[in-house]
Amino acid sequence: MKDLPPEATPPGPPPLIVPPANLVVAVPTRPPPAPLDPVAVIEQIRPKIPRLLQEIGKVIVGQEDVIAAAINALFCRGHCLLVGVPGLAKTLLVHALARSLELSFSRIQFTPDLMPSDITGTEILENDPATGHRRFVFTRGPVFAQILLADEINRTPPKTQSALLEAMQEKTVTVAGKVYRLEEPFMVLATQNPIEQEGTYPLPEAQLDRFLFELLVDYPTLQQEKHIVEQHSFAPLDKIKPVLTCDELLRFRDAIAKVPAPSNVIDYAVRLVRATRPNAGDSFDYIRRWIRWGASPRASQHLIMAGRSRAACEGRFNVSCEDVAALAPLVLRHRLIRTFQADAEGKTTDDIIAQLLRDVPRDSIK
Repeated sequence: MKDLPPEATPPGPPPLIVPPANLVVAVPTRPPPAPLDPVAVIEQIRPKIPRLLQEIGKVIVGQEDVIAAAINALFCRGHCLLVGVPGLAKTLLVHALARSLELSFSRIQFTPDLMPSDITGTEILENDPATGHRRFVFTRGPVFAQILLADEINRTPPKTQSALLEAMQEKTVTVAGKVYRLEEPFMVLATQNPIEQEGTYPLPEAQLDRFLFELLVDYPTLQQEKHIVEQHSFAPLDKIKPVLTCDELLRFRDAIAKVPAPSNVIDYAVRLVRATRPNAGDSFDYIRRWIRWGASPRASQHLIMAGRSRAACEGRFNVSCEDVAALAPLVLRHRLIRTFQADAEGKTTDDIIAQLLRDVPRDSIK
């Protein structure tokens, strides 16, 4: 067979071009959306906050302050510790919050035999029936939810309690050297029984400090308890309808982060937190007598963060000293370690915080 002339050579497949290993291929992406005006976002979503409280109130009678505080914590990327005796609807409150916002919900019942892998997940050996090969596959644990209920968190050893630390602070989970990012928004609401302490493990101070608020869930009033009994239902969550979508919630969070905090408000928050430290040179005499360890700078940050959320939920685009004073008990009560002298004199942490709010002036004294 004679060779064909070059112009008659039939076309073949194009040559395979292998890019260098270190070549970064740019993938076309959609342009990012235009930034929204934070004031406009807050004005748009602010009317939905009363509707959200009303929707949760369909199944939770009373506890308005606790519900509002939990919503504030969610909007400013915080976590809550709910303290109260059994039967006060703490679990139902958390589930109702997730249902009203269309967020995924997961519950972990903490027990003494719970292991860290029961929370974060673990790798299992899986057999591929098509190829016969075996490989490790990560099975996600219950921490991979947007609203996580850690029920009776003090009933498990500190080793298991600490499995939540990375998730709460970094919003990630690390298993077998691989980092898995949790879906936003992510919030942990942990419950704790203050009465029965037999067989419980106190939470490490490092984990307590990760909670934005400690919320005290108290008994209902007489009329509220009558209402609870009258409206008892075996499927109470069926009454709840979503009020905010996940996208709206994320936009609201971003807008809240841009709420300005005046310098005098920041100064008041810092002075209030520093006044809780007994080793400070200008600390009050009763602080040196009643407090063994005071709050860290994270408490100052949390006061301003929560103040932004409280102001936005009330339709204001600025943080005030009143916001800081109103949130101080929620932010500080789980961060102060009392002395034996305070216990002997019957002084609670809330008593000490109330005294500080009276003694620390809101205007800085030059």
